[in-house]
Amino acid sequence: MCDRAISTPMVKISRATPDIGYPISGRCDRAYACRVLPGGESTTQLQFLQEEGLYQAIRKFSEHHAIFGTCAGAILLANRVKNPAQDSLKLLDMTILRNGYGRQLASDVFSGPSTLSDVPLEMVFIRAPVIEKVGKGIAVLAKHRGQAVLVQSDRILAATFHPELTADPTVHQYFLTLVENGPSAPPEAKARVGRK
Repeated sequence: MCDRAISTPMVKISRATPDIGYPISGRCDRAYACRVLPGGESTTQLQFLQEEGLYQAIRKFSEHHAIFGTCAGAILLANRVKNPAQDSLKLLDMTILRNGYGRQLASDVFSGPSTLSDVPLEMVFIRAPVIEKVGKGIAVLAKHRGQAVLVQSDRILAATFHPELTADPTVHQYFLTLVENGPSAPPEAKARVGRK
C-alpha cells in the first residue's frame, strides 16, 4: 500500500517494540517478516493489488509470514465480502459486511473485552465492516455488541476497528508476537470473550 496509508499503523508497530525500525512500504523490518493491510477503501486497494501484481504475492507471502488487516484490510482478508460483493485475498474463513456499522456519521469509539488483556480494549470504528460469520479455525479475540471485531487464524490477524488510532499498544504488541513466534492466544481467554 502507499506509504501514507500505512504510516500510522506501522509507526504504532515500531513503537510497540523498540528494536524494530521504522518500516518502508508497509513492511516490517527483520527480513520483511510481516505485511499490514491498512484501512481505506477496499475496492481501490484490491484494484491496486491486482494491477501491480501483488495479489498472488501477498497470498503466497501469507503461507509463512504474518499479515495484519485493519478495517478495509480485514475486508481484503475475508473469504466472502458482502454489501456489495467483491473479490478479496480469501485468507480468512469469514464473511464480512462492508460498512456494517453504518456510514461516517455512525463512526464511534467503544471499549470492550478481549483475550489480549484484562483491561478493556479501546476500539475506534470508522465506517467499519461487520464480521457476520467466522469459520472453523478462526479465533475470536475481541467482540463488540456480540459481533467478532478482532480475529486470528494462524499468523493472520484482522480487526474491523482501527487500533492505530488509540494510545493502547496491545493489539500491535500481539501482532508482533505473531511475527516473531507464530500464533499464541490463550485458550481460557478465548472462552471468556466468547461468553460476552
